[in-house]
This record gives sequence, C-alpha cells and structure tokens, in this order.
Amino acid sequence: MIDGLVAGRLYGIAEQRSGQAGSVYVTCKLKVATDEGDTIMCNVITFQQAVRSALLALGDGESVCLSGALTPKVWTDKQGNTRPAIDLIAHAILSAQRGE
Repeated sequence: MIDGLVAGRLYGIAEQRSGQAGSVYVTCKLKVATDEGDTIMCNVITFQQAVRSALLALGDGESVCLSGALTPKVWTDKQGNTRPAIDLIAHAILSAQRGE
C-alpha cells in the first residue's frame, strides 16, 4: 500500500451508494495534473463520514486534496493507447468548501 496525498479537480459529481451489507460510501473521479502538463484520472472511494459529506458538497471542477491508500493502475483507451490511472481509498480531505 502507498499512503499518498492527491490534489486535483473533481470530474463530474460525487455519488453516494450503499453496499450489500448496508455500508454507505461515496465515489468520485479527480483529474490530477502531471508535471508534463497532462492529466491522470484518479478513481476515489471513501467510507469516512466527514470525507463523504465534504465530497458530496463539492461541484464539478472544484479543487480538492485527498489523502489515503493509493494504487497505481494502467488502462487502455479506445485507440489502444495505455494510460496511467490511480485508485484512492480516501480517509482525509482538504478543500475550500468543507461541507461540515
């Protein structure tokens, strides 16, 4: 596991869901800029109440920093190009709008 801090902009809106056992979680995507000027997509999930509330209060394009367990991934786009991505299980958040 890699514990990391990711800063980016919300891509779309966060969505709240429920698991089969009744657990509540929120998922969203972040666009994260690289030093080469490209972007990487970060797939986020959180089970933490404070982080869930704060993400649900944010709108598309708002800046946010999330901390948690990172998993680097690679995916293939429609043209057959491989692209990097990140999965993040978030446990802490920092944003201009806290939603608390």
